[in-house]
Amino acid sequence: MNMIQKIPHSAKAHQLDPDHDWWRGAVIYQIYPRSFQDSNGDGIGDLPGITRRLPYVASLGVDAVWISPFFKSPQKDFGYDISDYRDIDPMFGTLADFDAMIAEAHRLGLKIIIDQVYSHTSDQHPWFAESRSSRDNAKADWYVWADPKPDGTPPNNWLSVFGGSSWAWDTTRQQYYLHNFLASQPDLNFHNEEVQQAVLDTARFWLDRGVDGFRLDTLNFFFHSQGLEDNPALAPHERNAVSAPTVNPYSYQRHVYDKNRPENVEFLRRFRKLLNEYPGAMAVGEVGESHRGMELICEYTSGGDKVHMCYSFDFLAPEPLTPGSIRHTLTHFDGCAVDGWSCWSFSNHDVERHATRWADRVEDRDAYLRMVATVLMTIRGSACIYQGEELGLTEAVLSFEDLQDPYGITFWPEFKGRDGCRTPMVWEASEANAGFSTGKPWLPVPAEHLHLAVSELDREGTLLDHYRALIALRRDHAVLRKGSLRFCDDNDGILAFERNFGDATMAVVINMTEETAIYDRPAGNLSPVKGFTVGTSEEDGRLRLEPFGYWIAVSQNGGA
Repeated sequence: MNMIQKIPHSAKAHQLDPDHDWWRGAVIYQIYPRSFQDSNGDGIGDLPGITRRLPYVASLGVDAVWISPFFKSPQKDFGYDISDYRDIDPMFGTLADFDAMIAEAHRLGLKIIIDQVYSHTSDQHPWFAESRSSRDNAKADWYVWADPKPDGTPPNNWLSVFGGSSWAWDTTRQQYYLHNFLASQPDLNFHNEEVQQAVLDTARFWLDRGVDGFRLDTLNFFFHSQGLEDNPALAPHERNAVSAPTVNPYSYQRHVYDKNRPENVEFLRRFRKLLNEYPGAMAVGEVGESHRGMELICEYTSGGDKVHMCYSFDFLAPEPLTPGSIRHTLTHFDGCAVDGWSCWSFSNHDVERHATRWADRVEDRDAYLRMVATVLMTIRGSACIYQGEELGLTEAVLSFEDLQDPYGITFWPEFKGRDGCRTPMVWEASEANAGFSTGKPWLPVPAEHLHLAVSELDREGTLLDHYRALIALRRDHAVLRKGSLRFCDDNDGILAFERNFGDATMAVVINMTEETAIYDRPAGNLSPVKGFTVGTSEEDGRLRLEPFGYWIAVSQNGGA
């Protein structure tokens, strides 16, 4: 199989791009390392595997790669439980493998963004081993410890995202420690200045090693209220499934004391000050919050002195994507963060793939996914693509026996966890395990994914080809990367907006329904962009858009 290996000219030029704001409008490709490419036959993806496949990623035309955790870890939460922030877990390779990967990425014109998990560590981290050994050791206050209530129960009503109380009992200290996720993931105490400095030192270690930026996991979880007040209850009509499934009682509380604390802002300023020492270095934060997510994103990205951008769960929720939801989310963000920036994504390693979550509702899945990709690549903000999204991979249907995710095992069968979106990448349809591994994969390779392998779609006219064309359009037109956005109306089925940057204008009209629609052609000196008037025709100043059709035009005086 002769997979495309050439690097786009624009990607080569990007290596010499002095723009320290490269992240603004960038397209980021997320790699989940366990499932991307295995190089040694143990069934688990690794860093040499990523290096091998970087030419494919470069062929997409993206600006950067975000790699989920590969640090030393007991893998209770698959790398998000770190036991050594400054070393590679042997299952993924070595520091030398990491350096080789960085060198190859930079040769190909790709930036490297790595996950940093600061809110908690593994309970096997040496810091926690020391902290739990006594109440008066040097790191006794590095984690969140609290005495029980007089009846021996936990200090308050705080709940874990993964189910049950967020407090676990330690027999040595005879105190509870806080864990917002698994009991094996104790929370660091960010009220301790030494903890903050240790985290900053960790970031500096990787910046010195050549990384271009960080994805900050659970950004709004860093601080807790030292008063340990009970969280108030949420009325049933206020509950939603934005950041936790409806079967999880976590969504029954308003999380005002266990996360989302105002102290976070000052730490983010300290973090940004460090990043500023490395021109071009950036940070994108994950904000997992069901009710105040957009306000927090605005707070964390405004002013140019905190993180560069954030992403929320607004477009990762189960609810279908509609013109109304897009207008509401983007208008809300623009209204509260005039100088802020956001990163939008429709799928990632924590949620059901949108090729199932949304596209199962429609008859023509391929046309729908092309339309959705067009939305992602033309709205204002940076964009993140999750591995396999460009192939149209659906959520894998796994048996209970195949599950690895403790989250899914706890809430099965109503919530099946995150394994379905983490199955291996499919490369060559005719090879064992679709070319992912010569050994038994850690999760099965779904048979229904084989016809979507890169080997089958690496040609003109496919969804993969459409993603490449969209990314090229975005790279060729600065108006799409950095321009303002103005919605044209509040049509229920049509998403229409205008992008402006300098003297360039681009008009975008997208039919997000399964019905043919008629829409007035946007006014102005606009020329349709070749290849981006799909399912549309013009007559008497009106556009006829077939189901999931779209029309993109640019002003004749507008350029890149």
